[in-house]
Amino acid sequence: MCDYSLMAVPNRLAQEGEELVMHRFPTGSLGLASLADHKRAARPPTAHRTFWNVLTFFFNPPQADPVCAVCIPPGARLNVHDLPVRLQRQFGVGAEETVTFTQLSASAYAYRDAVRFSNGGVIRLQDLCEGLRVTVLDLSLAGELNLEALYEESAAISLRSPTRR
Repeated sequence: MCDYSLMAVPNRLAQEGEELVMHRFPTGSLGLASLADHKRAARPPTAHRTFWNVLTFFFNPPQADPVCAVCIPPGARLNVHDLPVRLQRQFGVGAEETVTFTQLSASAYAYRDAVRFSNGGVIRLQDLCEGLRVTVLDLSLAGELNLEALYEESAAISLRSPTRR
């Protein structure tokens, strides 16, 4: 659905036909975001890159709206575009493939989101490339979402986070 580290950022469910992109979130994890949010976050600063501007930016970065993580339910079908040649060779697939979104485990504190190629190959989202484009084809094959369990999982994860001394 959404890897554990993405529970700390705003998130929402995907919609059929939506164009998404692999995005690196402030947590350091890769996940899916809308193409518009990703482009907005990737805009370069407009100020000249002088020493003082860089120093000011470092100590006082501009406050931008956070990029929303887009959660995909297990069983959803996606179309992945422009797979790198390295992954094409590793998994025996083409540059564009239809995949099924899956979760590798239910354990907390582990990256569990992955995609399964039609030939059976599986790759974690964390092992895909930043900027890779994805189209949501079909959410109807996804299992019924137990939103109550997801809220409980999110609360349990935040309660188990290490305390500061």
